[in-house]
Amino acid sequence: MYRRVSILLRKHFVSVLILCASIVIPFSSVKAADPAKGKATFQQNCASCHNVHKKLTGPALKGVEDRWPDKKLLHQWIHNSAAVLASGDKYANDLFNEYNKTAMTAFPALSDAEIDDILAYIKVEGAKEPGVKPAAGGQAEGTQEKGSDNSLLFGIITLVLAVVALILMQINSNLNKLASDKDGVPTPEPIPFYKNKTYIALGILVLFMVGGYFTINGAIGLGRQKDYMPEQPIFYSHKVHAGINQINCLYCHAGAEKSKHAMIPSENICMNCHKAIKEYAGPELFTAEGKKVNGTAEIAKLYDYVGWDPEAGKYTKPGRPIEWTKIHNLPDHVYFNHSQHVVAGKQQCQTCHGAITEMDEVHQFADLSMGWCINCHRTTKVQFADNNYYSIFEKLHQDIKDKKIDSVTVEMVGGTECQKCHY
Repeated sequence: MYRRVSILLRKHFVSVLILCASIVIPFSSVKAADPAKGKATFQQNCASCHNVHKKLTGPALKGVEDRWPDKKLLHQWIHNSAAVLASGDKYANDLFNEYNKTAMTAFPALSDAEIDDILAYIKVEGAKEPGVKPAAGGQAEGTQEKGSDNSLLFGIITLVLAVVALILMQINSNLNKLASDKDGVPTPEPIPFYKNKTYIALGILVLFMVGGYFTINGAIGLGRQKDYMPEQPIFYSHKVHAGINQINCLYCHAGAEKSKHAMIPSENICMNCHKAIKEYAGPELFTAEGKKVNGTAEIAKLYDYVGWDPEAGKYTKPGRPIEWTKIHNLPDHVYFNHSQHVVAGKQQCQTCHGAITEMDEVHQFADLSMGWCINCHRTTKVQFADNNYYSIFEKLHQDIKDKKIDSVTVEMVGGTECQKCHY
């Protein structure tokens, strides 16, 4: 009897493992769309042309899934709008005509999962009312952007199945021993698993692979500080200044179109306005932790730094520099020129800095890795026509006239050559 059970276990052991894997693998590969990740991807790729609630360069995106005939076509449109237009789809062509026959930038590098994350973010953001004030926790009341990630659940299921497999192996070994003892065949005592060389070797291999994975990931992430949001000496809201009051970025960061560095504005630039604006009368301000900020008290900090007496209307003591904490940092071996991107490349600040006009406290929304920059150069179309910077590329201009190409990406003008950023 024992031998028959043992044979059956051995015979169907592999089948059981395959069945377990067939149950776990499909479910583990199905991952719910994550609005939080979608928000970061949206700000990186879409925010310069689109807003969820209002029309910008492109249409407002609230309810975008309901407007398209099917989701697959929407994915195709995001990957390559020109191909969808060429297919003759009526909705796509109507949209193209509505927006002055300007095709949407293609994003072939975005995966379907990333697009689903963006759509999930749009759905969550679209459910909010525009202008809703954040709750104490810093988010709008009644909303939750965190997506449901079942990775932990599937990891637990996999671990349980592995334990079941080990138990079955042990049962099989014991049944073999019982069957052999009944037949009078002496069998040695089984080696405990913690002394079994095969198990020890497998354990070391697994530890080596897991350790290697985390070591490589950690090494790749060295020096990157995505989502870095240090506390500044004065609470300065870009949302209030650049968003609500529509102050041009170049008024404060004048170097962005003239030099390598965007420059931190001097206190004099702040005082151009704040000699007259002594009290804050805008919407309520909150830190990332949800703590309410007194805007008037923050203006008073500025006066203290520059030595300004608002009552007397003059400088009454020596000023001292405001020690702002730099947020966006690149390694020393990387060359980046703001003016080249702003003037020649015609890029908006949001391309690299995200939805800066919506940030009370600025954070680094992109990882600014080499891969992130290269992907941008591969997919971003430069403003090639009527741009003297690109007048020397005669062949590309001729190819456009001959309709061999319809646009020029940064990569096509040498944007992925190593010496462009490293020399």
